[in-house]
Amino acid sequence: MLLDKIALALAIIGGLNWGVIGLFNFDLVAFICGGSGTWLARIIYAIVGLAALWCLTLLFRPEENRARHSHA
Repeated sequence: MLLDKIALALAIIGGLNWGVIGLFNFDLVAFICGGSGTWLARIIYAIVGLAALWCLTLLFRPEENRARHSHA
């Protein structure tokens, strides 16, 4: 499903940003958006958070449902 792939990509991007914060104390989203408190950064953080919540549904879907969608 396309929404699953988009959500997964956004969650991975968010995870990579957290990794960069942890390793180098550098927030790429805040850097691009002019600070972590700007409206644009907050929207990006919210979208990534919603994507991560959507990805939680992937853990609880029946196995046969995942197999059917992977061939499409």
